[in-house]
Amino acid sequence: MFNSGYLLSIEGTEGCGKSTVAEGLIRYLTDKEFSVSLYREPGGTEAGEKIREILLYTSVSPLTEALLYFAARSELVDKRIIPDLEQGKIVILDRFIDSTLAYQGYGRGLPLDWIKEMNDKVTHSIKPGITFLLSTPSPLGFLKEGRDRIEKEPPSFHNKVKEGYLRIAQSEPERIKVIEVEKGKEVVLKKVLDIIEKEVLPCLFKK
Repeated sequence: MFNSGYLLSIEGTEGCGKSTVAEGLIRYLTDKEFSVSLYREPGGTEAGEKIREILLYTSVSPLTEALLYFAARSELVDKRIIPDLEQGKIVILDRFIDSTLAYQGYGRGLPLDWIKEMNDKVTHSIKPGITFLLSTPSPLGFLKEGRDRIEKEPPSFHNKVKEGYLRIAQSEPERIKVIEVEKGKEVVLKKVLDIIEKEVLPCLFKK
């Protein structure tokens, strides 16, 4: 059907519904006989899942936090993403490069240029063809209670992250599609699939 893969990512603040969208995308693309992989960040590899436990449940400095995210991302890119793309798969990522800019850059205050440089190094400059940013009225989305260290951060932190995401989207409108999450999961998924049909499928079938 095509001889090279396609990378897409799903981004957003806590409780925005990324998992629901990812599951819907997998069903949709699998029904169309595409080979699809789904990975979460941090995670997706043995080392990445161990790093995830540290990041979510251990107090670390902002710099250490960022470096751990980069380490997990490096493992994921080299051991999962690149091999899958080379096999012609569609790779769906639950968080990727934009998360570090939003959380560690805008949220923690680390230098944005440094984060961008590190992202380029650990990803070999790979970027998603399209990114869906799920934007909720509240920066904590539909999350009722914080469970991990990140979710338990104060509202001021999550507001900075949300603001950061919107700024990132404004800087790359062609790649990042902002989806307002207000009217239920089915409506959000339909908006995402409409964009997939109009903008992504034509690219895939040309390959």
